[in-house]
Amino acid sequence: MPDDDLPETFHVTTDEQLRAVSNLTRHRIMAVLRFAPATITQIADRVGLAKGSSSYHVRLLERAGLVKVVRTRKVRGVTERYYAMAARSIVLPDPGEGGPDMLMRHAVADLEASPADAERHVRMAHLRLTDEQFTELGARLDALADEFQALSDPSLPDVSLAFALFRPAPRDQAQGGAE
Repeated sequence: MPDDDLPETFHVTTDEQLRAVSNLTRHRIMAVLRFAPATITQIADRVGLAKGSSSYHVRLLERAGLVKVVRTRKVRGVTERYYAMAARSIVLPDPGEGGPDMLMRHAVADLEASPADAERHVRMAHLRLTDEQFTELGARLDALADEFQALSDPSLPDVSLAFALFRPAPRDQAQGGAE
C-alpha cells in the first residue's frame, strides 16, 4: 500500500482502541510498522517476541482498527500477511486530569530500554514563559519534529523523539493539598 493511500490521522475514540494502544508491546509493534509493512515473523524478530505472541498482539491491533493487512503472498502454500499502520499518525485522547499519559509512559519505557552505550539526548528544562512564548515554543517544537519526520528514511535505524511542554500543577495541588 503506497503511503499516499494512508489517512493522515487515526483518532483513538473507543475503549477497545485505547486498551490496544495502552499496551507497551503493541506500542512497539506499531513502531515497527510506522515506516514499512511487515509480516508476523518480521514483527516478532524486531520486537523480540515469539511468533504466537506477536500474532496475538497484531490481531488485537487489527481488531481495534489501528493496523491492517495491506498485502498477502503465498509462501510454500501458506498465505503470508503484511501488516501496516491504518494511518500516518495515531491521535490519543487527552488523558484528563490525573489520568496516565500513555504516550509519555511508553516513551520513557522505550528510553529506559534503549542501549546504555548508545548516543542519546535527554534534557529537562524548567522555564518561565508568557502564554505567547509557551504557544510559540510548542509550535516551534512541532515544526522541528515535522521537519525531521519528513526526512525519515525507512532504511535507517529507528530514532524516537518525545517531548512534553506543559504547565505543572501548582505545588500544593500536585501534593494533594497537603503541606
